[in-house]
Amino acid sequence: MADKTGIWLIGARGAVATNVAVGLSALQQKAIGPTGLVTELPMLRSLPLAAWDQLVLGGHELRSGNLIDAAQAYAHENRLPSLELVKQCQSQLEAIDARIRPGVLFRGGDAIVREGPEIESPRAGIEQIKRDLLAFQSEHNLSRVVVVLLASTEPETPHTSLPDHWRELRLTLETNAACVLRSSSLYAIATLELGFSFVNFTPSLGASCAAIEELAIERNACHAGRDGKTGETLLKTVLAPMFAARNLEVMSWVGHNILGNADGQVLDHPDHKQAKVESKDRTLGKMLGYDPQSLVSIEYIKSLGDWKTAWDHVHFRGFLGAEMTLQLTWQGCDSALAAPLVLDLARLADHAAARGETGTLEYLASFFKSPLGQVEQDFYTQLLLLGDYAERITANS
Repeated sequence: MADKTGIWLIGARGAVATNVAVGLSALQQKAIGPTGLVTELPMLRSLPLAAWDQLVLGGHELRSGNLIDAAQAYAHENRLPSLELVKQCQSQLEAIDARIRPGVLFRGGDAIVREGPEIESPRAGIEQIKRDLLAFQSEHNLSRVVVVLLASTEPETPHTSLPDHWRELRLTLETNAACVLRSSSLYAIATLELGFSFVNFTPSLGASCAAIEELAIERNACHAGRDGKTGETLLKTVLAPMFAARNLEVMSWVGHNILGNADGQVLDHPDHKQAKVESKDRTLGKMLGYDPQSLVSIEYIKSLGDWKTAWDHVHFRGFLGAEMTLQLTWQGCDSALAAPLVLDLARLADHAAARGETGTLEYLASFFKSPLGQVEQDFYTQLLLLGDYAERITANS
């Protein structure tokens, strides 16, 4: 029997996770094609990645409800996936929903609430997560587990307040007062302590600090992140290198984003919004070599649902002082853009774990706005890292 890999989603009934569940179920039935999946591109097909029928979904969720209702509600509101496809996947979605457990919340911020009791301490929350992950692995006879963070964006955790080493950070986990971490990092710690793989698809801290990186190395575990790159920032990391390559001076770059999903509702709170805005805005200067005036805004517009619209205005100067403008509008279904990348990252992180790779998976930089272990922001340069990795693995196999 072929090895099976578990994918454990944090925020398992949210919009992205719901699309992951419907998408994987449809792929397993061969009801949809591979459009949107990077791991189905020729440059990665030679890697021995887990097949779709080798993947088992489960997860944590703070909210009540069920995955069928979430999928149907999403389809009604956003006109995809089709209700016919949701019905076709009903038995798989019911099985996935039965594997969803109550989540852990700690210092989540004002916009995130949970149903049920709070955890007694950060360490107690970590142990609860570990029990759920181990039960998932045992019940489904899984060779490996990849945990993917899809939860709502947390307020920032200042790096200046974090110990530099795991042995010091570990001591702060025993009491609420001593611990400055938030839920995302408790999930990261629980995952890495078990030697499982962790992927942070959000702007939240997760494993993005030196002390938790030490833990990953100590436990021979791998991780990747941070903040999935699906829309406006993806365009920015493609277009900014073009301006730099043609020696055109970008004087200002304004990006205005409007969206109406649950993520947008959370980002309507200033502390949560700031973490997302900084993640979207920090890429520009690194690609241009200087910092033009820039502005990134994110506004919650309920009627848009998951159809996020971004409008960018780029004011630039060329030869003879000619001042010119680029304006573009991007409208995309946020979760339909994100869901295939989640599946890609889970397959690639699983492959890395099977090979015994540890620490940060830097070659996955092209998937993230704030890639760990990489200062390079040019999308095509990042993509070359992934292609070179696949070529090297294939040549040595």
